[in-house]
Amino acid sequence: MTAVDEARPATAPGARPETGTVLRFPTGFRWGTATAAYQIEGGAAEDGRTPSIWDTFSRTPGKVRNGDTGDIAADHLHRMPDDVRLMKDLGVTDYRFSVSWPRVQPTGRGPAVERGLDFYRRLVDELLGAGIRPVATLYHWDLPQELEDAGGWPERDTAHRFAEYAGLVAGALGDRVSTWTTLNEPWCAAFLGYGNGVHAPGRTSDLAALRAAHHLNLAHGAGARVLRDRLPDTAEISLTLNLHALRPLSDTEADRDAVRRIDAVANRIFLDPVFHGRLPEDLVADTTAVTDWSFVKDGDLEVTSTPIDSLGINYYSPSVVSSGTSESPSPWAGAEQHVAFTPAAGPRTAMDWPVDADGLYELLTRLRDEFPSVPVLVTENGAAYDDYADPEGEVHDPERVAYLDGHLEAVHRAIEDGVDVRGYFLWSLLDNFEWAYGYSKRFGIVHVDFASQRRTVKDSARWYAEVIGRGGLERA
Repeated sequence: MTAVDEARPATAPGARPETGTVLRFPTGFRWGTATAAYQIEGGAAEDGRTPSIWDTFSRTPGKVRNGDTGDIAADHLHRMPDDVRLMKDLGVTDYRFSVSWPRVQPTGRGPAVERGLDFYRRLVDELLGAGIRPVATLYHWDLPQELEDAGGWPERDTAHRFAEYAGLVAGALGDRVSTWTTLNEPWCAAFLGYGNGVHAPGRTSDLAALRAAHHLNLAHGAGARVLRDRLPDTAEISLTLNLHALRPLSDTEADRDAVRRIDAVANRIFLDPVFHGRLPEDLVADTTAVTDWSFVKDGDLEVTSTPIDSLGINYYSPSVVSSGTSESPSPWAGAEQHVAFTPAAGPRTAMDWPVDADGLYELLTRLRDEFPSVPVLVTENGAAYDDYADPEGEVHDPERVAYLDGHLEAVHRAIEDGVDVRGYFLWSLLDNFEWAYGYSKRFGIVHVDFASQRRTVKDSARWYAEVIGRGGLERA
């Protein structure tokens, strides 16, 4: 018996008899799960792949817990067919994966490496054969190191390089992949990578962070235009943002202004260029000590506002904001001297993040009110807990089940209140390399023993399979 055989759900999706009330989701609702290339693939030096900024960052002493790297990760590069079989057994309808830029275009310039593209061709074929819709994300933070050496995201040429790369992947997979996401969480790439340096490439500069944010917006728009040109008319093109659910600590004017400042640099710095073709005026005013925004050139905002078909949002927890001073270095360019953060009350995950599903509902209804014509996908939502396999080889994770149940109920409530939510992608399929935390945090619904690479389905995966099977949440 293989590790995957042992990992299969004990019951088929939906096998448990329904009792009581079921909070049903719309017909055709997309039940998915999600991963990212550097976090699961491994094979860091195979098939012509060259280092990304995360390969370099993870090898820099003190940057990643325990000195962990993504060299092997969850070994998905070699175990992909078994992992797809796991998804099929769980009953998911969609799988959101990311393409490794340095595996496809190692220097960030020039032709594609066919061996790199071949892995994604095989992945897509496996998914389609299993009846699972592939959802491709082009950028989940693994910038080729050579492009960082040339200046990285603070330089506008990186946006043009991204558009070229988007065309290469679309040319290889566009006949079989119908849903495309340009960027995942550009806020993290810009402000954690270039602002406070806790993510790759580890720079600490307010100016670099703001330049990176703009050039990521430009890359999104330019990439979307290339996708539109290369893909069938039926293709769905999207962007995924980790929008921040913000609450003032008090109802004072100072705390409300703190929320406004963070909303500008966390949310509207992306929403306004993408949907309105403009920069937020208050953001520009707040950051005059950092930049005059002269790196925004004529025509840029027309490109950034290239129409998209849906918006993905990633949500884990809310933030409580007040007047004060942030720690230095800070990711909040232009707001550091005006804003502080207070831990929210209530239970917390292993990441020390508060559990609060109302924040997801708040974000979804905000999008309904501000962008009513744009369909929404919840492209990441999940929780890390200190999971382990018991002596019988089982992984019981009731806290994660409760977290997921509460957040799916919030999605259902938003749909009932008129939000056009088309799908939910649980983060994550597998335990994986959790960025600066290395392998110390587990988000997966499938446990991975990183020494043996054995997969074990957790209770949360069985629960999710049942939710998918019945098309909703069971209530007594």
